[in-house]
Amino acid sequence: MRRREFLAALAGASALHLRVASAQQTEKARRIGVLLGWPDGDPTFRRWAAAFVEELARLGWVDRGNAAIEILWTNADINRASLLAKELIASQPGVLLGGTTSATAALQKETSTIPIVFAAVSDPAGSGFVASYAHPGGNITGFTNSVSHGKLFDLVKQIAPGVTRGGIIFNPDTAPGGGSIYLPSFEAAARSLGDEPMILPVHSDAEIESAIAALGREQGGLVVMADVFVGSHMGAIIAATLRNKVPAIFQDPYFPARGGLLSYGPDEVDIFRRAAGYVDRVLRGERPADLPVQEPTKFKMTINLKTAQALGLTVPPALLASADDVIE
Repeated sequence: MRRREFLAALAGASALHLRVASAQQTEKARRIGVLLGWPDGDPTFRRWAAAFVEELARLGWVDRGNAAIEILWTNADINRASLLAKELIASQPGVLLGGTTSATAALQKETSTIPIVFAAVSDPAGSGFVASYAHPGGNITGFTNSVSHGKLFDLVKQIAPGVTRGGIIFNPDTAPGGGSIYLPSFEAAARSLGDEPMILPVHSDAEIESAIAALGREQGGLVVMADVFVGSHMGAIIAATLRNKVPAIFQDPYFPARGGLLSYGPDEVDIFRRAAGYVDRVLRGERPADLPVQEPTKFKMTINLKTAQALGLTVPPALLASADDVIE
């Protein structure tokens, strides 16, 4: 073979090899679609998403390498969640992650075949995602973030023993099960502590202010139910509790970090890391139906001493000692 023909053949073979290698690399990248129900841009929620991506990388799934991870945010908008779920399904991912009940419900509506792992869902059985915790039975499984709201009110009474009414605030349109799953434990705890429970459904900032003002006039303490509406209206809720001198407890530590009094709930970063473990197992061939739903294993308490002082409260030493984080 002449030298010129040999070089041309070699160049052609090299180009073919590069095209084949490129195609193989593309084929190896597994698509992972993520739908999160919180506002985009909030550093707390972005930290949870980052924990998921970092754990996937530790398990061998590197974004823009052998994995293609697409993260979309619904901003607590149910209609937007539906549109984004359709968009993710159209990309034909190997597995989906749903963060919050509303995001998971939007994904479930669009597919019964693509595996879905959820994180931060309070009542997956009641929401119709799984048949049972031990045997999910379909294409969905994951990790709950439930906590007894009776325990939350007990903590309010510890930090504010003068409270005489117990209020619980939530949006029935976005709260898991319309909020009903948390009400029995809350009402039982309030009555056992000698307080009358007040159920406070809200749908807007104006209703938030009105409900918390009414509770303040009754010397009430507040439990703030965790849902996407609450997450996107945290500023209004915190401002109303301070303005009306209402001691309030939240489930997530980003509330006291922004001026709320107290939080107690699951470590969401840990939940998202564990969810990455299930995504890894699904990508390696396991079925969601064979992966049991798991509950939180780590809980955190955060107390904001500045807010306690502003409310005229003295935090009991025992409660202070049990806190994981104290904001001074």
